[in-house]
Amino acid sequence: MTPTDLLFLLTEIVLIVGGSVLLLVPLFVARDSARAARWTMLTILGAAAAAVILSSHLVEGVRETDTLRAMFALDGFSIFFKLLFIGTIGLITLISYEFLDEERYSPWEYYSLLVFALTGMCFMASGVHLISIYIGLELMSLSSYILAGYYKNETKSTEAAMKYFVLGAVSSGILLYGMSIIYGIAGSLRLANIQHTLGTLVSNDALIIGIMMMGAGLCFKIAAVPFHVWTPDVYVGSPTPVTAFLSTGSKAAAFAIFARIFYTALPDFQLDWGSLLAVISALSMIGGNLAAITQTNIKRMLAYSSIAHAGYGLLGIVAMNDLGLYSILIYMLVYLFANIGIWTTILILRRHEYAGESIDDFEGLHSRAPFWAFAMVIFLLSLGGIPPTAGFLGKYYLFAAAVKSGYGWLAIVAVLMSAVSMFYYLRIVVAMYLKEGREAEVAISSSLRFVVVLCLIATLALGVAPEGLLRGVRDSLQSVMVVAER
Repeated sequence: MTPTDLLFLLTEIVLIVGGSVLLLVPLFVARDSARAARWTMLTILGAAAAAVILSSHLVEGVRETDTLRAMFALDGFSIFFKLLFIGTIGLITLISYEFLDEERYSPWEYYSLLVFALTGMCFMASGVHLISIYIGLELMSLSSYILAGYYKNETKSTEAAMKYFVLGAVSSGILLYGMSIIYGIAGSLRLANIQHTLGTLVSNDALIIGIMMMGAGLCFKIAAVPFHVWTPDVYVGSPTPVTAFLSTGSKAAAFAIFARIFYTALPDFQLDWGSLLAVISALSMIGGNLAAITQTNIKRMLAYSSIAHAGYGLLGIVAMNDLGLYSILIYMLVYLFANIGIWTTILILRRHEYAGESIDDFEGLHSRAPFWAFAMVIFLLSLGGIPPTAGFLGKYYLFAAAVKSGYGWLAIVAVLMSAVSMFYYLRIVVAMYLKEGREAEVAISSSLRFVVVLCLIATLALGVAPEGLLRGVRDSLQSVMVVAER
């Protein structure tokens, strides 16, 4: 490996070193020094963000070795997602302060797991080879399994981690087997080579099976129907900051590789997999929204909502056009701010491990914390796709991509299900504004307040004045296909 290659891998190197430091520091300082752990974590994330920006400028006009180029790409697509991932983990770090201060678990291991998960996510975003993508996916997944069970003495948390691990292992096996079939047919695991080889094939039953198995493994990672059964129990059993991570960063990383693989390696076979993926998208939107209507536990309700949003996101994959890829990046960003904002609002009602999870806990919140109730309304409207929030922008482009590609019926299903979703979102609004409040503690710290204000501003600003976001996404996508063809 040459010094030039190290420039391309600068972000991942910073994160690997940072994660190792977080594991080793407790050998020399007190394990419960939460303040030192959080500042170390934020320093590592700042260094990683600087590395993304620095490396993107330093490698301009520089050519990496053939070995690295076959596995790894530092293009606008990967840079966008890496900054998105780092921002997500930064927000998760901020909302984890009280969770780590109040509990008896060491913050150092918690933050190191987040960093290692982030490292895997960055490799996923830059992967242009099925093996590098798979290794990044497994690094993220293994860290997530442990984080889901971080309430080590709580039965629900342990159960969540075990379900997540067992089903995740099965899905990884299916994904890997699908990759092996594609390798057997294409003779390569590099996405560009796969596209070139498969483009000469007219039809191949084994290839379709391989694509379907790989798609099934990826659908598990984004929690799409019928690969969603793990989602409600894992969301409910995990600590709330971890649930926020699973519903935002982890999902965005899975969509990044979903888009990279299908847009780069498999566009010539869209007629074979497009209709099936469209059905999965429709089932996810219908099943997720209808199941959420009956829920009284907010974490379980948001779990089913997350399944529905996986269906919305799949519209961008099914569309298989420039607008579809464009819409995925926009939607992942706007979904991040609305979702993190909601999870942060849930945290202010937390008085023990699983408080603040019932709709009843939100009764009368407007009188106890009017700003937080208002912010919660905005975040819910954004998830529902109501203007002038950023969620409307994201869904507009997804629906437009589906219509443009000839899947108008799928766009109609998406619009109808968005209307259904407002029914259960408004149940929370009714509880906050139309029901009498109860005497209950509302714990609002400076870090939680900062996260909610940031998410609120972003949700409204991106909805009212989205020009900067649209221009940035357009620039990010200029090189995604070029790198695959190099």
